[in-house]
Amino acid sequence: MKKVLILTYYWPPGGGAGVQRWLKFVKYLQDFGWKPVVYTALDGEMPVIDQSLQKDVPKNLTVIKTHIWEPYNFYKKFIGRKKEDKINASFLSENKKPGFTEKISVWIRGNFFIPDARKYWIKPSVKYLEDYIKEFEIDYIISSGPPHSMHLIALGLKQKFPKLKWIADFRDPWTHIDFYEKLMLTSRADKKHHRLEMLVLKNADCVLSVGKTMSDEFAEMYLKAGGKDTKKFKVITNGYDEDDIQKGAVDKDKKFSIAHIGTLVKDRNPEALWKVLSKLVKENSDFEQKLQIKLVGKIDIFVREQIEKYGLLKYMKKIDYLPHSEVIVEQQRSRVLLLLVNNTKNARGILTGKFFEYLAANVPVMAIGPTDGDLAEIMNETGAGLISDFNDEIKLEQNIMRLFENHGISRNTPAIERYSRKNLTEQLSNVLNNL
Repeated sequence: MKKVLILTYYWPPGGGAGVQRWLKFVKYLQDFGWKPVVYTALDGEMPVIDQSLQKDVPKNLTVIKTHIWEPYNFYKKFIGRKKEDKINASFLSENKKPGFTEKISVWIRGNFFIPDARKYWIKPSVKYLEDYIKEFEIDYIISSGPPHSMHLIALGLKQKFPKLKWIADFRDPWTHIDFYEKLMLTSRADKKHHRLEMLVLKNADCVLSVGKTMSDEFAEMYLKAGGKDTKKFKVITNGYDEDDIQKGAVDKDKKFSIAHIGTLVKDRNPEALWKVLSKLVKENSDFEQKLQIKLVGKIDIFVREQIEKYGLLKYMKKIDYLPHSEVIVEQQRSRVLLLLVNNTKNARGILTGKFFEYLAANVPVMAIGPTDGDLAEIMNETGAGLISDFNDEIKLEQNIMRLFENHGISRNTPAIERYSRKNLTEQLSNVLNNL
């Protein structure tokens, strides 16, 4: 088997969305003639721990871990948090609105820790892996970002070994990420982010993205900077793992449960939904008696305030973070799975990994987001559910009542099966073979 070295910061026992993509690729790569070796942090700052993911790590897998220094202890002390507190992603604030110290820390993060807080791991990693690549004759590497420091480790290795074949995999954009403007960057810092991003796009042999819009944006940036070979920009979406699906019957919720699984940040707050649900519980007594708003995971204080504002707190069932194995069951138990796209400039290109797990649950998906974006395209292709635009309350109400009255949707099973993790790993193996 050919060996491929995979650089990923997120790895079990770390949990959350950042772990899933490469854990599942690694799980199936050997089925297609590739032997993965994983390089990750020994003691990284993980937002959550999920031991249930260990079952997917192949028994014969080589995992290399080295020490990483990150400035999070200083950050926690600065904003008055305990050392053992976890750092939330995506500007989530669960218990209080961000204060002045949080805003200062965001400015420091954006302007001094470029591309991110793992920047101090880049040089030690390049030095360590340089010897490893020589000793074990590695010819292929893959870097997974964010954090984009992983791409800079790969860039350093590519510069030392020009014949090394490198895939830079983007789970999220870099300078087009939805919170980029919130980093309060100086002109100098903004230029540095763009310069590093372009070095990755130019030097990688393949730039992989999880969605078409993101891939097109990278290719356009590359062409504007004088690049020529846009064929190296490819898309392999996220997916679902058939092994995760709960076999046998699952007891469905007795209530009409609209379930959102995952972190619910301020930019993802669906005010139109709260308005429509508030209207429906006042006008429809049957709906009022059966409604349940099920939120699994962390929610921003702003979202909770909005739910309270529209008189919906009594319908809310809040469930804290669950291990992935339990999340799968909770999804299958729900009546409707709610998918929310961040209402930001890059909304058309947002295609969350959670959507593909929703696909496997065999539960109707109700989405709120651009009806001309990447998500809408795959929803229409797969027949997964119904979507309405951010402020289209009329369409949203129609969608809710259609699902409540159980008029059903027509799922396209063959189209859904294309997004299984095993099928997607076969696509990845073809990309590697063609390098």
